[in-house]
Amino acid sequence: MKMKINTDTQPGLTRILVLLLALCCSASAQSASAALPDLVLIVVVDQLRGDMPGRFGDRFGPGGFRYVMEQGTQYRNTQYQQANTVTAAGHATLATGGNTPQHGMVGNDWFDAGKHRLVNCVEDERYALLGEATGAMAGRSPRNLMSSTFGDELILASGGRSRVFAVSIKDRAAIILGGHLGQAWWYSKISGNFVTSSYYQEASPEWAQRWNTEHPADRFANTNWDLLLGRDSYVFGEQDDRSYEQPDGTLGRTFPHRLPQRAGQALYTILRSTPMGDELTLSFVEALVAAEQPGRRGSTDVLAVSFSATDYIGHSFGPDSLEAEDNLLRLDRTLAQLFQVIDRAVGLDKTLVVLASDHGTSLIPESLAERGMEAGRLDATAFVKQIDSALKSRFGLQENLELAFSKPGIYLDVETVSRLGLAVAAVERVVADEVQKVPGVAFALTRSDLLMGRVPQAREVERVAAAFHPGRSGNVIVVQDPFWYLDATPDGNAAMHGSPYAYDTHVPLMFAGPGVKRGKVYREVAPRDVAPTISAYLGISPPSGSVGEPLLEVLQ
Repeated sequence: MKMKINTDTQPGLTRILVLLLALCCSASAQSASAALPDLVLIVVVDQLRGDMPGRFGDRFGPGGFRYVMEQGTQYRNTQYQQANTVTAAGHATLATGGNTPQHGMVGNDWFDAGKHRLVNCVEDERYALLGEATGAMAGRSPRNLMSSTFGDELILASGGRSRVFAVSIKDRAAIILGGHLGQAWWYSKISGNFVTSSYYQEASPEWAQRWNTEHPADRFANTNWDLLLGRDSYVFGEQDDRSYEQPDGTLGRTFPHRLPQRAGQALYTILRSTPMGDELTLSFVEALVAAEQPGRRGSTDVLAVSFSATDYIGHSFGPDSLEAEDNLLRLDRTLAQLFQVIDRAVGLDKTLVVLASDHGTSLIPESLAERGMEAGRLDATAFVKQIDSALKSRFGLQENLELAFSKPGIYLDVETVSRLGLAVAAVERVVADEVQKVPGVAFALTRSDLLMGRVPQAREVERVAAAFHPGRSGNVIVVQDPFWYLDATPDGNAAMHGSPYAYDTHVPLMFAGPGVKRGKVYREVAPRDVAPTISAYLGISPPSGSVGEPLLEVLQ
């Protein structure tokens, strides 16, 4: 029996009415091509929790976040329906309209039984990076993405006239947003350049080479990241020196944060954990817009920009830190500059702007524990040893039956289990029962039970099921208690995400552009609704893995 997961969030009749109206809107868009935008600009802010734009909005300028908040439709209750709230899965859901069973991104990496190692979600040894000497596993492509994206569908529908460009600090963010048919560039912490791979083209275009030759990252050597405003104006002004923060490299825990004195890999690495990382991203996007002229060649194009500094800073300092707050104010200015670039090159009145995030975040557990809340970190190495002991005792074994733990999955050595004449489902059950004894673990689900649909009816369980892929997920999925992390030590991740709880699933979602009305919507919607909404707006087929619902407020 194949697993059947019901991901519907509306009654059947309402779903039918929604789809009928979406089809009408799609047909209307197709018959009125003059009304289509010249450009779709999708902006993803990595690790931006849903409450953050509203909480800090009084200090935003008029042209950044507030442009989308005030000129378009805000969805204030946007919740991921999958539990793997990490970069790869979030970007894939936004681009494809699917959950993990459709797009295949179980995490940023997962254990590959055939290769007997962890694999990166976008690694592909067949396609080397251009202009940078790296090992085979540094090759990159979107081949692990199992669904088309809305950008792919636009290229197909236009006979190849439309184009898709994606840029991010992170390779996985750019590659997933770029889809199978677009182009993608991402930042190299080795060289400080923006790079691509041979999957996309034989050589980087001249404009990209010129940008890299000028070494824009080097200008940040021997500079400081200091506060944008007076300390008294910050909500978290007194939270600038906390022992549990984990700053990258030589940044230190307090302002001003000193960057390395010389250009080189130390500087290039550390820039990702500062607002300067987003400034570099914008600089590259400006060069791309000037050279490629998206939205100015007669067909609708897509420009996807994923800003990553919020994620790196949130991991290092926590979302309730002075650093995270200052970064958000600086990001607002970066967004305003991006919108100005697009307004001059294309016209915001001819651009559909979509702003979203790939996941939320929780506070640093030590910070919560300090305030008296139940929070902590789980030592995976310790509980895997506990599981190994239980399996040997239960089945009278000498062999180890576990292959790996890759959050949140425990992978079994299925070949050894079969050779010993054991039932995989029975071994999985022992593992699940044992791990549920560990303090900080909420529950564990087995692969066999998920495939057969033998799981409890609960919101968090449904989200775990929507994050499960039979070919890539582990044999046992571990779900931590709220405010617990599946990381034994901070190790650069003082704060983390990746759970099925609201602080990780709640993200902002905003649309602004031609025909989009102003307003706020408080009913629950999902990021998987983005791709089918853009598709209906453009009058094209939704992506192959789309299970989301078109958002009527955008289409009306």
